[in-house]
Amino acid sequence: MTYAEAIDWWHSCIDFERRSPQPSELKLEQMRRLLQLLGDPQDLLHIVHVAGSKGKGSTAAFLASILRAAGYRIGLFTSPHLCRVEERIHVNDEAIPREDLAELLTTIRRTVEPELAPTFFEVGTAVGWLHFLRERVDIAVVEVGLGGRFDSTNVCTPLLSLITSISYDHVKILGDRLGQIAFEKAGILKPGRPAVSGASDDEAVSVILRVAAERGVPLEQLNRDFRFEYQPGFVDVQRPRVTVKTKRQLWPIFELGLLGSHQAANAAVVLAGVESLQDQGFSIPVDAVQIGLRDVKWPARLEVVGRRPWVVLDCAHNTASVQALIETIAESFPPCRRIAVFGASADKDVKQMLRQMAPHFDHFIFTQFQKNPRAVPATDLAEACPEIRSFDVCPSPLEAWSIARLRASTEHLIAITGSVFLAGEFRSILDLQPRRD
Repeated sequence: MTYAEAIDWWHSCIDFERRSPQPSELKLEQMRRLLQLLGDPQDLLHIVHVAGSKGKGSTAAFLASILRAAGYRIGLFTSPHLCRVEERIHVNDEAIPREDLAELLTTIRRTVEPELAPTFFEVGTAVGWLHFLRERVDIAVVEVGLGGRFDSTNVCTPLLSLITSISYDHVKILGDRLGQIAFEKAGILKPGRPAVSGASDDEAVSVILRVAAERGVPLEQLNRDFRFEYQPGFVDVQRPRVTVKTKRQLWPIFELGLLGSHQAANAAVVLAGVESLQDQGFSIPVDAVQIGLRDVKWPARLEVVGRRPWVVLDCAHNTASVQALIETIAESFPPCRRIAVFGASADKDVKQMLRQMAPHFDHFIFTQFQKNPRAVPATDLAEACPEIRSFDVCPSPLEAWSIARLRASTEHLIAITGSVFLAGEFRSILDLQPRRD
């Protein structure tokens, strides 16, 4: 298949990023069969598996950055993408080439048995593992797509599992209690394989500890086995810093390339994970940790993409990540009038997200992303929170950006947030997407 034909076939597969799955659709048998037909590439890789309600992508990026700095060849699998589907699969910070993607998709299509109907994410996961195997990566850092227990990545036996913070993210199929959500995330824990948990809510921690004990998982738990302290940075003046203390050592003070105390928590999980990898024979010196945490690149996570006015691009899509956005803007940017450009997916707790934001922004511009049918109509967003009285309604991100520029002076701050899909479309509008080879 040509690249275009391969992409068309891939997008013809059932896509749970465009519609939420039904509980009966969450199963691993099909993924196992697909990988068996492809030679079980996941069994030939060293994998670090990362799950969580928020921060799992940043955590994966931190770890991959550190391991690259230590001299390892690293695969990184994340989702969803911002602008180009190739962004999901990286080797040493290089996205999979289009021709390689087309070739692997062709291989998978020819391999699929008539009775199999792999989903978009199952196919993408298989492509990632095949690409990592072909590229002879030393370690593949793999982010869970949805939940954990029934995610298509959860057919591997990893070197290490990382669970980031657990929060109520309003994905109904994962349940409506933190304990239920934590149980789904803890589904990535494998018998006897080490793990690190950054969960802090008592209910979530209790569930993760119970699952770890049942499976004989050596678990390092935040606030029990390791702790961190965060020193806020100030944009364009000083980087944020983190200090991490584990059972083994007090790590040096490290600068972070990402803003926010939530990123310091992610970094702490990563450092506990680094110690586990060191125990397994991987050489990861302190200077590699320093470089990796400082130089990490992870777009659209409180990413400063403009000055005078400040323009911040962020993927906050649940109440916990919205709170992190609010706190980080308050501590890391100068006081000024703030404008929020907001768009969200229909399966999120939009009303609560907007209630949180309402006291902290002077004006809202409601919009909706165009390339995914899960978008909440901009008019519905305008009605979701009566406390917000100053707002515009724009049917497209391009129109929203035009209005934002008209309303903002050089002393304003514009925060574009609410969804990774919105952030991706804005990266294209702002011409920030990675260049094609």
